[in-house]
Formats: sequence, C-alpha cells, structure tokens
Amino acid sequence: MSKIIVLFVVALVSVHFFYGCGSNDKGIGPVKKVEFKPFDNVLASKGQDVFEKNCLTCHRFDRELTGPNLTGVTKKRTPEFIMNMILNPEGMEKENETIKELAKKYPMRMKFQNISEQDARAILEYLRKVDGN
Repeated sequence: MSKIIVLFVVALVSVHFFYGCGSNDKGIGPVKKVEFKPFDNVLASKGQDVFEKNCLTCHRFDRELTGPNLTGVTKKRTPEFIMNMILNPEGMEKENETIKELAKKYPMRMKFQNISEQDARAILEYLRKVDGN
C-alpha cells in the first residue's frame, strides 16, 4: 500500500513539474516583459506565415513530432518564455530547467531560426489564436 502512495505522490509531483512549474518562468533571452493589447488578427496571420515557414517541420498542434505538440502552450508558459525560446533556443536549452527536462523527451535540439523579435511576437499572437486566448 505504501508503494502505491509513493508512486501516486511521485506522479503528482511530476505532473506539477511539467505543467505547473515554469508558469511564472520568463526564460532566458532578450524578452523581459510582454504586454498584451487586444488580440491582433493581422499580427496573428503574419505569425502563422512565419510559423509555417520556420516551425512546422518540428511542431504541430495535433501531434508530437521531433518537437512537442504546441496545443495549449500559451496556457502553460509565459509569453516571455515562449518568445525567449524562439529567440534563444540554445541559451534556454543550456540554462532553463524546464527546457532541460523537455530535452530528455525530445532529444533533437531546436535550432536558431534567425527570427526577429517582431516575428517572434507575431508567432506568439498566432499561438494565442490557436489556443483561443
């Protein structure tokens, strides 16, 4: 019986770590604060274009590929975290504990895509649209 309780506690802590931890984590990179304005459909459309050209090979919303399924990412991570992951994937993989843990499941590393901060913000707006935020 005590083994079951221990396994339950370990599972609960793991779920909290992967889905709760990092909820205030801004990540490592140039973006320190993102202030949302009312949803911008034009910006989201641009973000969709940038996403489809640079991210679709590894990321989808309906399944995992070499990178995680991004459904709900804007509900799990801060906007700063998302933009810093786009802009500074190598730094995030070296220094951010959340990304270090994800790298165990997704061993293929995200490469720097030479995306500008403006395009990263557009991708974020697109992700907000996909997530219904």
